[in-house]
Amino acid sequence: MTEKARVDTGRLQRLLGADELAWLVERARRRMAREEPLTGPVTLTAPTPAQRAAAERLLGRSPGAGLSLTLRLDAVDAVLRRSGISPDGLAPALIALGGPVAPLRDAREREERAWEAAYAPLADLSGTTLADWSDRLPRDGLVRRLAGDPDTAAALVAKTVRTLSALPAEPPCSLAAFAARTLGDAHALDDGRPLATLVLLGVRALTGYAKESGAQGRRDAWAAAGLLKDDVSSTVLTLGLRGTPALDWHTDAGEPAVLTLRQLVVRGPLLPHAALHVCENPAVVSQAADTYGPNCPPLVCLQGQPSAAALTLLRQAHAQGLSLHYHGDFDWGGARIAATLLRHVPWHPWRYRADDYRRAATHPGLPLLAGAPAATPWDPELASALKEFGVRVEEEVVLDELIADLGAA
Repeated sequence: MTEKARVDTGRLQRLLGADELAWLVERARRRMAREEPLTGPVTLTAPTPAQRAAAERLLGRSPGAGLSLTLRLDAVDAVLRRSGISPDGLAPALIALGGPVAPLRDAREREERAWEAAYAPLADLSGTTLADWSDRLPRDGLVRRLAGDPDTAAALVAKTVRTLSALPAEPPCSLAAFAARTLGDAHALDDGRPLATLVLLGVRALTGYAKESGAQGRRDAWAAAGLLKDDVSSTVLTLGLRGTPALDWHTDAGEPAVLTLRQLVVRGPLLPHAALHVCENPAVVSQAADTYGPNCPPLVCLQGQPSAAALTLLRQAHAQGLSLHYHGDFDWGGARIAATLLRHVPWHPWRYRADDYRRAATHPGLPLLAGAPAATPWDPELASALKEFGVRVEEEVVLDELIADLGAA
């Protein structure tokens, strides 16, 4: 005989199925789901008179007159057994009233399997620059907060992987056009959308951009991956370039020029040179202009993480056969900038190796290094030297040497 057949459902419904005792049934079923014993007290705060009356009918006595109502599940079990309504006690009665109770443990295991399946598309990013980021993503809880449930998360993760796999965009294009082409929705990557939040974090990991707050920080990060809110806000500082009337004027005057991404896409500069020097800080450009004026060899300044305009210009230079020579600050931030640039275009170190750092690190009064260490793939020994000496050497410290190199070039 089944459990349900051993229960007198008609009498059970009259005894325990009243709305006034629904709280008792729900609490007891919750304990069953947690696989806890159906014993001990359950308490209802601020019960209504009807709920007190129903409890009295169930027990055959007054449950007390306090501010709360407490019933012992052991007592309810005894009533059901003694009356013959449920000879096997409370557990089969609860199943007869509300159906089978699934253990929460099983439900949690099913949910965890569903979450694991939702993250499965991240495997496509293994072996890429985003491998470490994709490994951390399931553990940091962001997808769960953004999606709420495994089904929504599965769609969100799949779109994120599809988007990041198409980056960086070459040539650069508008964010809306990229979203329409890649995701079928021009607004899919608008600020505030869960997908935009997740993809932007991936973009920062891809490009090395720090997590800067505000609209400009987001704009710069998107631009570093070739996705533009517009084509004029992304710029690059240059000196000694020619090919347009404006560039020719600036070079003849020996003055730096700022190029927008739009100018580079519409008509890039002519670079009839063998080499192009690239620096991180504007101080190098300013001193080079003061020293060499119109005779300064071509020089490009990143001013921090490479912008979309800077990357476009350097790709154009590389495509024209120029050899790129890069120097940056000797610190962990500078190492990240250099590594980001190396992922986009090949370059040669310009006084930017371990030996160069060791010589520069002997200057007195240098500040200590700060921040997390970073790799230096163009010269792994440089990272070791940075850890060994532990001081920061900005480009201004070695400015005279850099300027002398430009003169020799």
